[in-house]
Amino acid sequence: MDKSKIKVCVGLSGGVDSSVAAYLLRQEGYDVFAMFMQNWSDASTTLHGDCEWEEDRFVAELVARKIGIPFYFVDLSEKYRQRVVDYMFSEYEKGRTPNPDVLCNREIKFDAFLEVARKMGADYVATGHYCRKGMRFLDSGFASARNDNSCHFDQVERVEKSDVIYSIYEGTDPNKDQTYFLCQLSQEQLSRALFPIGHLTKPEVRRIAKEADLPSAQKKDSQGICFVGKVDLPTFLKQKLASVEGDVVEVFDAYYAADELYCRQQEILGSLLRSGVELDRTVHYAPEEKVLTSDGQPLGESPYGREPSDEELAVLATPVSYDIKFETETYRSGKKHIKKTRWKENPYGRIVGRHEGAQFYTIGQRKGLGIGGHAEPVFVISTDTLNNIVYIGEGHHHKGLSRFCLRVAPEEVHWIRPDVALKPGESRRQRVRIRYRQPLQSATLFMREDGLFILFDCAQRGISAGQFAVWYDGEEMMGSGVISL
Repeated sequence: MDKSKIKVCVGLSGGVDSSVAAYLLRQEGYDVFAMFMQNWSDASTTLHGDCEWEEDRFVAELVARKIGIPFYFVDLSEKYRQRVVDYMFSEYEKGRTPNPDVLCNREIKFDAFLEVARKMGADYVATGHYCRKGMRFLDSGFASARNDNSCHFDQVERVEKSDVIYSIYEGTDPNKDQTYFLCQLSQEQLSRALFPIGHLTKPEVRRIAKEADLPSAQKKDSQGICFVGKVDLPTFLKQKLASVEGDVVEVFDAYYAADELYCRQQEILGSLLRSGVELDRTVHYAPEEKVLTSDGQPLGESPYGREPSDEELAVLATPVSYDIKFETETYRSGKKHIKKTRWKENPYGRIVGRHEGAQFYTIGQRKGLGIGGHAEPVFVISTDTLNNIVYIGEGHHHKGLSRFCLRVAPEEVHWIRPDVALKPGESRRQRVRIRYRQPLQSATLFMREDGLFILFDCAQRGISAGQFAVWYDGEEMMGSGVISL
């Protein structure tokens, strides 16, 4: 097929990745045009305090001019506010931890932006994501090679006449794989998406940009919330969420020995284990490796010797809640025996400080707590937005930081590969991650009428409602879901 007849719109952000994506497509002979999207303009919310998007647009336009492709501008800020920012506020208000970058890709880059590009005649939209796209033709069993920036345009005519399934594979660069952020894309969105740099490493992208003398060659990678930039999250959230002081409660280890749910969970885990297998019940902390892709090794045998019942899965997926009551007592202090009031000692915990609103804190958070006097770091282990309480625990091995199981509500389960979706009653071994910078973890997926349950082989640190769990088969991303419990 004549590549010059295939029109591709590149989402040009002003960064080096999208710049090289546009450059490569142009070099291959496609009919390429660039479009810069403005999604945020409130400089008062960023730490830099500047209109970063204006600088990004300027660089993007220089890149387009250098490559020799048309450049356009589109303002999607209203849709971004409605679909991404308002969603963020709503989730944090409920005490959940959303991922705006995932929503930005699903709702903006590959929906609102794609719609504008299609109206301008684009056949495809290309971005600078580090991932690879593939396709399978179900009528013949043919599976394409994974990867490529051409997206098998020689088979476009066949795609129109065949039952085709699109796939997303991890990027070649183990330090830059970005499949996690694309975990909510649909087959329709994938059919119009191109990822021209997924087969390259970041150093290779930098080298190409430098050799092509692109204005973005030395530009640093963006940080912070997608299109908003680096922000102080509590300050950002205070635009809509009220700041209300509340107690910070430290939870002691003794609480878990007395908590019925926690004890039941440990009992279930013990009963599931194969003979001779032992589990570490808390995460053995080490700085997360900066390797995002799978290690290529088989999943191996599950440590569990039997399949849990629906009731057991529901118990395992329920996070421990904290209900520690504190009472006061009076005492006399000093030479004059002045009467004062203090909290009675409690074997399960103590009030150690104040906060400005439970909705501003996330599970696993360490910075910004302002709590001293501990030998080890303290972390947020739970938030109670209804009663405005933040619960913390001391040390990386605190029981409140670790869980083995999570649940995704039925309506929140998303299969990128709908042809292999689990049916109620079925289970499957997969690799899973619950945050972007996390190495893939071995787990078993159980589909039940009440949702999808993910039971990990090892304890997981900081499972947070509102975040996305994403599962993989080898290098291929199969599906995702919003963690509900």
